Amino acid sequence: MSLRFEVHPQNPQPRLLKQAADLLRGGDVLAVPTDSSYALVCRLDDKAAAEQLRRLRGIDEKHLLTLLCRDLSELANYARVDNRQYRLLKLGTPGPYTFILDATKEVPRRVSHPSRRTIGLRVPDHQVTQDLLAQFGEPLLATTLIAPGDTLPMNDVDEILERFGKLLPGIIDAGACPMEPTTVLDMTDDEPVLLRQGRGELSRLGL
Repeated sequence: MSLRFEVHPQNPQPRLLKQAADLLRGGDVLAVPTDSSYALVCRLDDKAAAEQLRRLRGIDEKHLLTLLCRDLSELANYARVDNRQYRLLKLGTPGPYTFILDATKEVPRRVSHPSRRTIGLRVPDHQVTQDLLAQFGEPLLATTLIAPGDTLPMNDVDEILERFGKLLPGIIDAGACPMEPTTVLDMTDDEPVLLRQGRGELSRLGL
């Protein structure tokens, strides 16, 4: 059964987040709340954990995963960002936006796009996620928690446990969060390309 870490959504208990971070360091996959929905997360450099994350989500290696970062400075370690891109990123972080950018060598080839060497990155605007990232000390590999065969992301902890309780080592329970995926923008061309309209409004980015 999953370990359930019940935390306060605005002031999460550091002791519980440390326990969750220890699970991640040990190679486990966790479900965590974000500003768009719950997500599955694991260590970036753990191949077995990334494979388990894909199995839980029901996706193959062609599905682009996302890196959750604490802030723009951390994001810049994993993606090549020019001044034009940085200005737009600054408008959308933290927030419910995923930016597709050219990956640096810090990103393992197996988690970037198989032919383009791109990676999705975002800075979530959720206190629990931010505190977990700070406790963990590095970005987390993530994918929206959508059950295999479903189309909508999950945001109810009891439903997540009912569906994944025997498969998922742990879940950080901060109550319900939004139930809409992020807006996805491809930033690798001269102009941003909208790949998915989600919770993030384009007007915030001046688009």
